[in-house]
Amino acid sequence: MGMTMAEKVLARTSASAAVAAGDFVTAKVDRVMCHEAFVLCAMKLMGLGVDRLFDSERVIVILDHYFPAPTEQMARAHSLARDFAERFGIRHFLGHAGICHQVLTERGHILPGQLVLGTDSHSTTSGALGAAGAGIGITEMAYVLATGELWFQVPPTIRFVLEGRLGPGLMSKDVALMLAGTHGTEVAQYRSIEFAGGVADHLSVASRMTMANMGIELGAKFAMFAADEVTRRYLSPLTDGDLEPFGPDADARYEAVHTLDVSALEPQIACPHNPGNVKPASALGDVRVQQAFLGSCTNARLEDFAVAAQILKGRSVHAGTRLLVTPASQAVYLEATKAGYTQTLLEAGAAITASGCGACPGGHSGVVGPGEVCLSSTNRNFRGRMGSQDSEVYLGSPASVVAAAVAGHIVDPREFWTGNV
Repeated sequence: MGMTMAEKVLARTSASAAVAAGDFVTAKVDRVMCHEAFVLCAMKLMGLGVDRLFDSERVIVILDHYFPAPTEQMARAHSLARDFAERFGIRHFLGHAGICHQVLTERGHILPGQLVLGTDSHSTTSGALGAAGAGIGITEMAYVLATGELWFQVPPTIRFVLEGRLGPGLMSKDVALMLAGTHGTEVAQYRSIEFAGGVADHLSVASRMTMANMGIELGAKFAMFAADEVTRRYLSPLTDGDLEPFGPDADARYEAVHTLDVSALEPQIACPHNPGNVKPASALGDVRVQQAFLGSCTNARLEDFAVAAQILKGRSVHAGTRLLVTPASQAVYLEATKAGYTQTLLEAGAAITASGCGACPGGHSGVVGPGEVCLSSTNRNFRGRMGSQDSEVYLGSPASVVAAAVAGHIVDPREFWTGNV
């Protein structure tokens, strides 16, 4: 019997000839990522008398959740992170390069078939490149940093086969939200997801990152695309590593296979206060928006800036709405500037912030006030996540977010669509 992608990764990293769903394995990790939580991990290690990591070359530390530091306490944490990175010999301390998942991807640190663990729940994003990425807690990460391994129960796999063709104005975020709305946010609880089919095959790496990122909102342990020619073209300028195709065996066994035709899909919006509370944008009525946020590890990549610039060209942000834009990384910010996108956004009235998580975790930048409504390109809209407990957060694609910023309320972004990006 063949293996799924998750089974292949866990078989290789546990030195097993083959594994199957339900097996327990101890797997060696290929890549480790920590954000600000690295400080707590390092303190735990030192408290246990551990003074060296399993392999400092495989560890990457990025400060993204609270950058620039909004408080004296967080500034101190950033300083400690730098000190601990030096103490443990971590060469890949990437500071404020952007959001961790984006930076790992764009710098070639993630390769097909790898096992990647991070201190952020959205580490499933690595699945866009055919890697098995998962988020773990502080205690587990401290153990991984010391030993380079972790035990897993091999998850069963659900396969989503996406057929048809996305229409104009539709984005991979709409597909991800549709899956959450149709199948629920626990459909893949401790399961791996494979995205396949003609639509998946033609998505860019950036669009695949959006869907893999949202995999955790379906409950997934891993959320993976097969590594194919699209993957190879993206990674070949970034790495000398192995870029052979990586995917499931033809006779792999799945817990469930769902085939969906997305040709007639409408723009999707997740309503408060759950990513699975999804409706078509056309069904919402007049929902006024005080804040529109284009950012987070889910979106705010270069292709999202291109969509935003297309919609905003020759238009202005509504007087009653603020449009906050936070690039996913410094590299994205630079490329968007070279392409003229940031000028278009600024001329339209958008406010562009430093790269990082920004308004998504609600800790400092872009806090939503009592009674306010935010339409966000982020992955979660739990009550109070982006600010006041009395605010409401809706989720949509970058096209939906920017269209709402222009209209002042949630609309079908196809009303503003002028052609292919």
